[in-house]
Amino acid sequence: MASVGFSEVMPFLSLYVATLGHFSRGELSIYSGVTFAATYLVAGIVSPMWGSLADRLGRKPMLLRASLGMALVMGCMGLVSNVWELIVLRLIQGIFSGYIGNANTLIATQAPKENSGRALGTLATGSVSGSLLGPLLGGVLAQFFGYRPTFFITGVLLLSAFVLTLIFVKEDFEPVTKEETNSPKEVVASLKHPRLVFALFFTTLIIQASNTSISPIISLYVKQIMHGSNAVSLFAGIVSSVPGIATILAAPRLGELGDRVGTELVLTFGFVFAILIYIPMAFVTNVWQLIGLRFLIGVSNASMLPSVQTLLSKNSPTEVTGRVFSWNQSFQYLGMVVGPVIGSLVSGAFNYQMVFISTSVLVAINFLWVWNNTRSLRKKHLDQLHR
Repeated sequence: MASVGFSEVMPFLSLYVATLGHFSRGELSIYSGVTFAATYLVAGIVSPMWGSLADRLGRKPMLLRASLGMALVMGCMGLVSNVWELIVLRLIQGIFSGYIGNANTLIATQAPKENSGRALGTLATGSVSGSLLGPLLGGVLAQFFGYRPTFFITGVLLLSAFVLTLIFVKEDFEPVTKEETNSPKEVVASLKHPRLVFALFFTTLIIQASNTSISPIISLYVKQIMHGSNAVSLFAGIVSSVPGIATILAAPRLGELGDRVGTELVLTFGFVFAILIYIPMAFVTNVWQLIGLRFLIGVSNASMLPSVQTLLSKNSPTEVTGRVFSWNQSFQYLGMVVGPVIGSLVSGAFNYQMVFISTSVLVAINFLWVWNNTRSLRKKHLDQLHR
């Protein structure tokens, strides 16, 4: 429900920006990119603070904070009169971020380490299910009711996530006092493979930058290849949500596969596959080709972020897992700032197609980084398989 509420407005957010003023194509790309990135900029700054607080108060209070705060802010977005008011609300939304991240931490700290891949893969299925339904539902609602009412409906959905969390989520949590909380230096010292952990942080940044670089222009790109059709909002919702279908099918299975053959091998597969899929997206001639390729990119998504989270869980002591995941979430949010900015600048300077090419290059750089930093893990799992 939280993921539905968060992703529901994404397919038409840039189209909504276009209704708030008279902008050129370049201006619209820039404003759309800033609007997308604003939430993640603030979220990346405050995430470590919430992570530290979660270690002392528990993850459930953080889930309640995030869902209620976003419900109120999202409803207010339907009342804005210009793009700057929308940007300010997106900035405020960043303060109330962290629902999915804290859910990941809650699972990572309570699931047995040997089953963490399956547990986090299953949780990713729930999150991605919302990401699948959200854009599709948002596109349908925007098509039939308009943009502003959809923000109000989204606020109600996020409020329902707050109520469900309050009633049904249970946490077996032992509070950590402020005095007992490890300093950042102590957290790093407790890690067996700190270089690997920081490489995974950087990997998270690049994955999210790659995923979100096309977010500000996806509906504008759909509008271009559909030649201004009246059904742009609906098809933009389909294009945004269709990767979730593949991810729902693949994430749990890839999680289990990673537990058997090595999560780093599954992660490597995801990068290579993504590089091969992003490039042809720049050359589609109709929306159905784009939908087909977006379905395939969902498979790579299912093998990347869950794999990173699993590797972090397996390489972090339980007592500092919350801090490590909060740091990773900061890098995730930073990637969500960098991605839309790159997409906006590239599309403004060149065209929409060039965004997909630049995204493929970004994924290739990340692949080389991961390949270099997981060499010892690959050797270890290959030796185990040969035995």
